Amino acid sequence: MDIFLQFNTWIALLTLTFLEIVLGIDNIVFISIISSKLKEKDQPKARNIGLILAMAFRIILLFGITWVLKLQDALFYIDTSWLKAGVTGQSLIVIGGGVFLLYKSVSEIHHKLEGEEEDGKSNKGNTLTKAITQISVLNVVFSFDSILTAIGLVSLENTPVGFGYVGGMSIMIIAVIISILIMMLFAGPVSKFVNEHPTIQILGLSFLILIGVMLLAEGSHLAGFVLFGNPVHSIPKGYLYFAIFFSLFVEFLNLKMKKSKKTVHLYNSNLPENKTNSKN
Repeated sequence: MDIFLQFNTWIALLTLTFLEIVLGIDNIVFISIISSKLKEKDQPKARNIGLILAMAFRIILLFGITWVLKLQDALFYIDTSWLKAGVTGQSLIVIGGGVFLLYKSVSEIHHKLEGEEEDGKSNKGNTLTKAITQISVLNVVFSFDSILTAIGLVSLENTPVGFGYVGGMSIMIIAVIISILIMMLFAGPVSKFVNEHPTIQILGLSFLILIGVMLLAEGSHLAGFVLFGNPVHSIPKGYLYFAIFFSLFVEFLNLKMKKSKKTVHLYNSNLPENKTNSKN
């Protein structure tokens, strides 16, 4: 407990907590969109279970940090005239998550714009279990990304900072718990805001497409992909999140300016006005 008397400890804790919240924004957006397809009474339950699972996955991965680091070892190699790579466990998980996120985001955009299914049938296959399963799959990927970033900031070994293994673990676990509790506190209002504004829904899904591309690039970089003699580099997260926050800022300005105007509602069977329109 002596490490919590050090100024560096609190700086690291605040930095990690802030970082976990920023990295968890995409998680909240995904959970909000998936839970919006459920019945209204099940939506808070899906959000809370999803975030609790996110916290559990992150803490489990921290305790299994040795196993996580072993996933950096190459499982097999690819050596052709146009592609070279040493595929690792980490790269497979990250690339798989990127593919899943791209598929889910594009299909959700198509569904919201087209609205193919009839009212009363769209929620038939959208059960709480199915929603939590999808959230859990992506939580694994987001947890890997979050924990690997945290490890880069707080060393688990004896360093000049002086945290040590136990101290570093304590700081990261506390940061994860605090960040998830904060996200649980704001998940409801954020979900309500996202679901009530169609343009924010599409913007959020577009962000998820960007994050899916980022995961594909990061997974390819972890595997050391070399395409036609050119190595694949990861996309710096700072650029991505700056674009996201800037886009949100512009959209908030647009919403404020167009507040008095009638908005176009996307297909969502849970919205009362869409139920009325479908009956007419």
